[in-house]
Amino acid sequence: MIENNTIVVVGLGYVGLPLAIALADRFTVWGLDVDAERIAELQRHHDRTHEVSADRLAGTKLSLTQDPAACPPADIYIVTVPTPVDAENKPDLSIVLAATRTVAAMLDGARKPIVVYESTVYPGVTEELCGPELERVSGLACGADFFLGYSPERINPGDREHTVDRITKVVAGQTEAVAARLADVYGAITSGGTFTAKSIKAAEAAKVIENAQRDINIAFMNEIATIFAKLDVSVWDVLSAANTKWNFLPFRPGLVGGHCIGVDPYYLAYRAEVLGREPRVILAGRSTNDDMAAWVAGEIDRAAGGERPRTLVLGLTFKENVPDLRNSKVADLVAALQTRGHDVTVVDPLANAAEANHEYGIAISSEPPADRRFNIVILAVPHTQYCAMDEQAIRALLTEGGLFADIPGAIAPRLSDQTIRTWTL
Repeated sequence: MIENNTIVVVGLGYVGLPLAIALADRFTVWGLDVDAERIAELQRHHDRTHEVSADRLAGTKLSLTQDPAACPPADIYIVTVPTPVDAENKPDLSIVLAATRTVAAMLDGARKPIVVYESTVYPGVTEELCGPELERVSGLACGADFFLGYSPERINPGDREHTVDRITKVVAGQTEAVAARLADVYGAITSGGTFTAKSIKAAEAAKVIENAQRDINIAFMNEIATIFAKLDVSVWDVLSAANTKWNFLPFRPGLVGGHCIGVDPYYLAYRAEVLGREPRVILAGRSTNDDMAAWVAGEIDRAAGGERPRTLVLGLTFKENVPDLRNSKVADLVAALQTRGHDVTVVDPLANAAEANHEYGIAISSEPPADRRFNIVILAVPHTQYCAMDEQAIRALLTEGGLFADIPGAIAPRLSDQTIRTWTL
């Protein structure tokens, strides 16, 4: 019976923690993470990602550890670690392979365990790289002593509607029996049901194209924004009209960062290149979105028209209402402004200051300095508290004749005070 499964979730970040807690409502679950500080925080009922509340952590039956040896032999191991790209935008599988070696040392062949990967990878990684590595380290035979599975993660940081207990979970297994077992386990924790993919490669491919599709569509919006800027037409005005058509897709332009959309298309592009296929559309979209921060910086600089302006940037995280700084394109915007001579101050009420300094060399505070006014104020991330700002709050930050730049178009369209100079896409 599925209720008797013992499960170990490896990696307790944005993906692993909510999954482990949901599973712990039905099964015996251990959460393993190599970050001792992360484990200590969770044991104090604090989640730095803000995905799980203190009350939920306090009430869970999930067991937490940083020591693989502390985990009991398990029936299912679920790997939920990051899969970033390197400096050349090539897949960096070092973390997922390190987690694979950790799991390999824990396998008990007598239990015929399943090793499931949720990390986003290009098609083939689970069976062609992870399976052989599990065999090499464990000395066990894949397909006999242990089995492989894949269930792509669909966590959207900050999204309280599409949570792991509500979404459809795609599952795939090395055999039909493995796939059926995974469908039962995941189906026990989500009201959205499960979908069994035809193969592990199909499930891997489905995940990577989900994000590539969004990336390409946003790239089109960014490209048309740069075109309409030449015509002195706001892209928001154009989209307001176009969105009245019943089949127009409601994508929006902006800075595309984060660990998924800004990274995953490179995995598919890499696999295509290895196979001798040039991924022209995928890479064109990535290039367009990666260049957007520099283009925005140039447009704001020209609109301001000042020398060495004092510039305030509101928000550094990769998206609104989350503390996640991974692959933040606002950091690229800050660098581009500094290159143009701007004296930049960055504030973000949600981001971790130590992480911002470590990852990007950017010093941040939670609030703007009370004793300074700025020639330019840039709304980079539409956190809820920023979107609630009115004309008086904006004027209090600006010097006389200063510029308010609203990248996401969250405030500028509703401003009635014509004395505030504005710029938007």
